Amino acid sequence: MQACRALGEDQLPKIRLHDLRHTRATLLLAAGEPVKVVSERLGHASTTITLTVYQHVHSGLGRQAADRFAALLRG
Repeated sequence: MQACRALGEDQLPKIRLHDLRHTRATLLLAAGEPVKVVSERLGHASTTITLTVYQHVHSGLGRQAADRFAALLRG
Protein backbone atom coordinates (compact mmCIF):
# COMPACT_ATOMS: atom_id res chain seq x y z
CA MET A 1 0.00 0.00 0.00
CA GLN A 2 2.92 2.39 0.56
CA ALA A 3 3.87 2.06 -3.10
CA CYS A 4 0.35 3.07 -4.11
CA ARG A 5 0.56 6.18 -1.95
CA ALA A 6 4.07 7.04 -3.12
CA LEU A 7 3.46 6.56 -6.84
CA GLY A 8 -0.26 7.10 -7.05
CA GLU A 9 -2.96 4.46 -7.55
CA ASP A 10 -2.98 4.87 -11.34
CA GLN A 11 0.77 4.22 -11.67
CA LEU A 12 0.70 0.60 -10.48
CA PRO A 13 -1.04 -2.24 -12.32
CA LYS A 14 -3.72 -4.19 -10.52
CA ILE A 15 -2.49 -7.76 -10.12
CA ARG A 16 -4.99 -10.39 -9.07
CA LEU A 17 -4.08 -13.66 -7.37
CA HIS A 18 -5.20 -15.46 -10.54
CA ASP A 19 -2.68 -13.40 -12.55
CA LEU A 20 0.09 -14.69 -10.29
CA ARG A 21 -1.11 -18.25 -10.95
CA HIS A 22 -0.70 -17.70 -14.70
CA THR A 23 2.70 -16.10 -14.21
CA ARG A 24 3.89 -19.05 -12.13
CA ALA A 25 2.71 -21.59 -14.70
CA THR A 26 4.23 -19.65 -17.58
CA LEU A 27 7.59 -19.31 -15.84
CA LEU A 28 7.69 -22.99 -14.85
CA LEU A 29 6.92 -24.13 -18.40
CA ALA A 30 9.43 -21.69 -19.90
CA ALA A 31 12.07 -23.03 -17.49
CA GLY A 32 11.48 -26.55 -18.81
CA GLU A 33 9.30 -27.97 -16.06
CA PRO A 34 7.34 -30.93 -17.48
CA VAL A 35 3.77 -30.12 -18.49
CA LYS A 36 2.51 -33.00 -16.33
CA VAL A 37 4.05 -31.45 -13.21
CA VAL A 38 2.72 -27.96 -13.95
CA SER A 39 -0.71 -29.38 -14.77
CA GLU A 40 -0.83 -31.22 -11.43
CA ARG A 41 0.28 -28.12 -9.54
CA LEU A 42 -2.49 -26.09 -11.18
CA GLY A 43 -5.06 -28.75 -10.40
CA HIS A 44 -6.02 -29.27 -14.03
CA ALA A 45 -7.91 -32.46 -14.82
CA SER A 46 -5.55 -33.21 -17.71
CA THR A 47 -2.41 -31.94 -19.37
CA THR A 48 -4.54 -31.08 -22.40
CA ILE A 49 -6.09 -28.20 -20.45
CA THR A 50 -2.65 -26.91 -19.47
CA LEU A 51 -1.32 -27.20 -23.02
CA THR A 52 -4.37 -25.38 -24.40
CA VAL A 53 -4.11 -22.48 -21.97
CA TYR A 54 -0.32 -22.16 -22.16
CA GLN A 55 0.30 -23.05 -25.80
CA HIS A 56 1.96 -19.64 -26.31
CA VAL A 57 4.78 -20.75 -24.01
CA HIS A 58 5.36 -23.98 -25.89
CA SER A 59 5.62 -22.36 -29.32
CA GLY A 60 9.01 -20.86 -28.41
CA LEU A 61 10.19 -23.98 -26.62
CA GLY A 62 10.09 -26.03 -29.82
CA ARG A 63 12.88 -23.93 -31.29
CA GLN A 64 14.94 -24.28 -28.11
CA ALA A 65 14.54 -28.05 -28.19
CA ALA A 66 15.62 -28.14 -31.84
CA ASP A 67 18.70 -26.05 -31.03
CA ARG A 68 19.64 -28.33 -28.12
CA PHE A 69 19.22 -31.41 -30.29
CA ALA A 70 21.38 -29.88 -33.05
CA ALA A 71 24.06 -29.14 -30.45
CA LEU A 72 23.97 -32.78 -29.33
CA LEU A 73 24.45 -33.96 -32.89
CA ARG A 74 27.43 -31.64 -33.36
CA GLY A 75 28.67 -32.90 -29.99
